[in-house]
Amino acid sequence: MNQVDAAKTRGQIVLREEIETLQGRFSYEETAYHLPVCYALTGREVHDAAGAREAFALTRESPLIAGECIVAARTAIEGDLPEPYTGFIGDAVIRRLGYSLVDGSIVGLAVVTGTPEKPEHAVKVCRELQEKLMLTFLAGGVVEELVRAGVKIGLDFRLIPLGPLPIHAVYLTDLLARVAMMFGGVSPGDADRLVRYANDRAKAFAVLFPGLSDAEVVYFDTLRALGVPLLSSGGYEGEGWTPVEPGYAVVTGMTLRGIRVAVTAIPIPMHCSPAFEGKSIRKEEMFVEFGGGRAPAFEILRMRSPGEVEDGKVTLIGPDVDKIPEGSAVPLAIIVEVAGSGMRKDFEPVLERRIHNFINYGEGSWHVAQRDMIWVRLSKEAVRNGVKITDLGKLLSAKFRMDFPTIIEAVQVTLTTEKDLVMRQAAEAGKIYSERDSRIAGMKDSDIDTFYSCTLCQTFAPNHVCIITPERPALCGAISWLDGKVAHEISPAGANQPVLRGTIIDGRLGEFEGVNQFVKMASHGEVARCSLYSIMEYPMTCCGCFECIALIVPEVNGVLVVNREYRGETPSGMTFSTLAGTIGGGSQTPGFIGISRNFILSERFLQAEGGIARLVWLPTAVKEELGPRLQEVLAGRGLPDLFDKIADETRATTLEELVTFLTRVGHPALAMPPLL
Repeated sequence: MNQVDAAKTRGQIVLREEIETLQGRFSYEETAYHLPVCYALTGREVHDAAGAREAFALTRESPLIAGECIVAARTAIEGDLPEPYTGFIGDAVIRRLGYSLVDGSIVGLAVVTGTPEKPEHAVKVCRELQEKLMLTFLAGGVVEELVRAGVKIGLDFRLIPLGPLPIHAVYLTDLLARVAMMFGGVSPGDADRLVRYANDRAKAFAVLFPGLSDAEVVYFDTLRALGVPLLSSGGYEGEGWTPVEPGYAVVTGMTLRGIRVAVTAIPIPMHCSPAFEGKSIRKEEMFVEFGGGRAPAFEILRMRSPGEVEDGKVTLIGPDVDKIPEGSAVPLAIIVEVAGSGMRKDFEPVLERRIHNFINYGEGSWHVAQRDMIWVRLSKEAVRNGVKITDLGKLLSAKFRMDFPTIIEAVQVTLTTEKDLVMRQAAEAGKIYSERDSRIAGMKDSDIDTFYSCTLCQTFAPNHVCIITPERPALCGAISWLDGKVAHEISPAGANQPVLRGTIIDGRLGEFEGVNQFVKMASHGEVARCSLYSIMEYPMTCCGCFECIALIVPEVNGVLVVNREYRGETPSGMTFSTLAGTIGGGSQTPGFIGISRNFILSERFLQAEGGIARLVWLPTAVKEELGPRLQEVLAGRGLPDLFDKIADETRATTLEELVTFLTRVGHPALAMPPLL
């Protein structure tokens, strides 16, 4: 009898004894699937020891059932695991992760468990899994080894520490069972279909380091029935256990599961992968930031002729991080110039929006917003490791070439940190933004039957779905309906998908049957209804990249709008940052919406609540920027005097001052039907 078979025999006895000694009730609160593996395999809703024993017997003493029930029972007695361990992962998180697995943005799953003989083995395996777009679950001593090595772990990094013992890998099986039932059409109790789904769609493999108990050996051996290859770097020998050196574990596992992904290393001193896209860099972790209201910053992508672009060239004008004091806010211009036989000018804004994603791929770099409102940070750790501002240019140059090889043949990036030059360059960029926005002028939502979605920000706001129409640009202001159309042409499986408008449910609200169906699907079932023209009834969700926030002010029966750059308090008593923290993250919050500046000029702005006559307060900067166009819009709607009746911070910074001003000028909102 080989080593694994001997351990399996002993381990099965241990599992049987532990099942027999279970007592009391145990279940997981954050799921509708009871004990998910028991539910998927048997169709039974197990919540106590008696039910666990019945399920165990019904499945001919399956170690999968035993492992789940034993861990659940221990958790009921001992309580939740301490940080950094996640323990059982709730349904809300599973919906997000499972959707990514189903739509292909995560190419496969891996579980790494046990305790490697050398810490660097754990680091090598897990770094490679991140780079190759795998979602990795950790259980056992490997977690402590990664923490000691300074590797960031957690849901945001696609390295998920389930628990301190190898048996905590049962939480991965819980995930597989729920993904199959949520997304794969597997009915509870249909064990055969569950096995087929796991084999065909989950594409998981396990890397097993030393330190497994006999019970854990038999548990992992049973995973082979779900199509999970077992790669042994711990000396385990037995049928179905493939010996492998740590350096070859990932490529072997991906080959066995038929997972193919081409990854080219980017020559900069930080790791780069979509695994880092959902992270944040907090103020205390930041070495330097650009934009974000503390300094001018913008980004723009331009098409050039081939002779004007030197592929791979990165130029920095101004000081780099070695000449910048820690904690500084510094101006930044990011100018990306591309050339290629497949490139078209109308691709510019669509590709430009990818700057957001690519900078977030860096382990030590962070980016939010767009155009001339960007906010970028480099972490202290990244700078200590040698990262410089020029490395952002190298990252962008490499990723544009990698991701758009049929469109782009050459990329060069210019980065500027000299304030005066950034301001001049920003003025030129502003003209280009305006030219792009003017392309959509005159189109009406009623003229077309297809809108477009944008889910680029789901890395930060997993349930957020932006619906883009000719009369309602993306709330970030960077993507118009035409841009969404072009983006879908460039990347048919990407973040901008066609949304058939469908039957009108309520024309006043802008609620459409097709939009509701799409939003429910793309929000992972979290948002069932969405109104495109209302702030009060089922408003569109918010991410964090909105240019402005609109909110009702019940005391004056109106709506105020505040832009990201405005630093003071609004008459609502809240700043932009306070409001953003309240409504961001994919929330649907009646009375609050994220919008682009240009949406204020649309006939659809606040349509359900009576239109622009509700607008009572607007910061001076936005009022001046929109000035002539806003005055033209107001005159066209029979409100030529409203421009001067809209308060700004020079007229009112408190609610009391706003009430006084609006009453004195006779603002029409005061006489409109009540909002509440």
